[in-house]
Amino acid sequence: MEHENRIPVFSLFGETGAFPDVVHCERIRDRAQGHGWVIAPHRHSQMTQLFYIEEGSARTQVDARSFDLESGDFLYLPILAVHGFDFSPGTEGLVLSFPLPVTASIGPAQDDIAGCLSAPVTGRASAPLVDLIGHMTRRLAGTGAFRAQSVVGLAHTILAEVAEAGQSDKAGPDSAATDRLQRLDALIGRHLGDNWRPGDFAAALSVTTGQLSRICRQERGMSAGAYIEAAVMTEACRLLAFTRMPVAEVGYRTGFADPSHFSRRFRLSQGETPSDYRARFSG
Repeated sequence: MEHENRIPVFSLFGETGAFPDVVHCERIRDRAQGHGWVIAPHRHSQMTQLFYIEEGSARTQVDARSFDLESGDFLYLPILAVHGFDFSPGTEGLVLSFPLPVTASIGPAQDDIAGCLSAPVTGRASAPLVDLIGHMTRRLAGTGAFRAQSVVGLAHTILAEVAEAGQSDKAGPDSAATDRLQRLDALIGRHLGDNWRPGDFAAALSVTTGQLSRICRQERGMSAGAYIEAAVMTEACRLLAFTRMPVAEVGYRTGFADPSHFSRRFRLSQGETPSDYRARFSG
């Protein structure tokens, strides 16, 4: 079935309508209880989310990683991360959903906040973060001529706290390189099945292949070719884990016309065959 061969993309937990507010806040129980406390794997293409567990627990799958969340923990999810939840019954907490324009407009431009917010972040919620979340929920429940501006300001402060928690130890970033890397990520997503080479992406970004590799090494510690293949294999992992798409079709969708070539590359990348990888998620 076609619906079994794609990962659902939702605006909110299970909705496809327009985003309801400048930032959206809801209690975990209000959505999860109606789904038997289990939220099936899905992803969001136009927003990031922050989960905060006040009481209870959750087992969370984010792409190929699993997280155990307990009272006082938070989890930040970037766009397109495939995620699902198994909450303990009665879990209390909050979900803040930030539309992409809010996340993307954080400044000043020289700060590497976008890079820090491009991967999942989890941990114990600091006292300042808990206070900010509480302030956000109260502001969203209120009114006022400048409510939207206040909410966006709070959203940026919350996201900055999350970015601090997830910040790596690497040296200060090059904002131009970070911007090109973000544009590269977008191009990889658009041309996933087109079998583009590093030179194709470099041309689209108006840089040389050598410059693109230097950017990837500087920002991610790998060549452009390795970075592109890692992104392709991440999507292949998502499709194998969260759809029933045949292995050959997964290979085709990620740019491999020859199924055996896809299987070889996948095994080199992940250390197991596509079928073995899928089997780990089908229990």
